[in-house]
Amino acid sequence: MANIASAKKRIRTTNRRTLVNKNRVSKIRTFEKKIEEAITNGKYKDAMLALKNVQPELMAGVNKGVIHKGTMARKISRYNTRIKALK
Repeated sequence: MANIASAKKRIRTTNRRTLVNKNRVSKIRTFEKKIEEAITNGKYKDAMLALKNVQPELMAGVNKGVIHKGTMARKISRYNTRIKALK
């Protein structure tokens, strides 16, 4: 356990940031589930709408440092490919 004041503050800060980051990742996963559901049901328009909604969330996650830029690009690319296959 930390005894120095700055170390104690760092622990508190880390705990707060961890909560915020978990919420961000959870929000992204929720949007991704909507895409998955639309793709599995074969609904092209719903899938396209869900993709347009998830893109800003993924980009925000990259800007906040929650996910890697390459991860975002890969996910968007794969979703795009799967949605195009529905046509």
